[in-house]
Amino acid sequence: MLHSDPLLTRPTLVHTGLLAQAVDGLKRSATSPADMWRLLTENYIVDLDVVAALMPVSEPEPVWLSARD
Repeated sequence: MLHSDPLLTRPTLVHTGLLAQAVDGLKRSATSPADMWRLLTENYIVDLDVVAALMPVSEPEPVWLSARD
């Protein structure tokens, strides 16, 4: 996502603990997971894979059938 104002710097969050604190702090402002993504990317420079690991999964993991003998 491109930053709309290149003269305004955003903090870079690279440590998982700092990202978790940012997500926890933004929970009050975010109304949905999409809103949380928007707030994070507008306010911070983040590793999106790390953020995805911290965010709750919106869909349950598939339950695979056991293999037949």
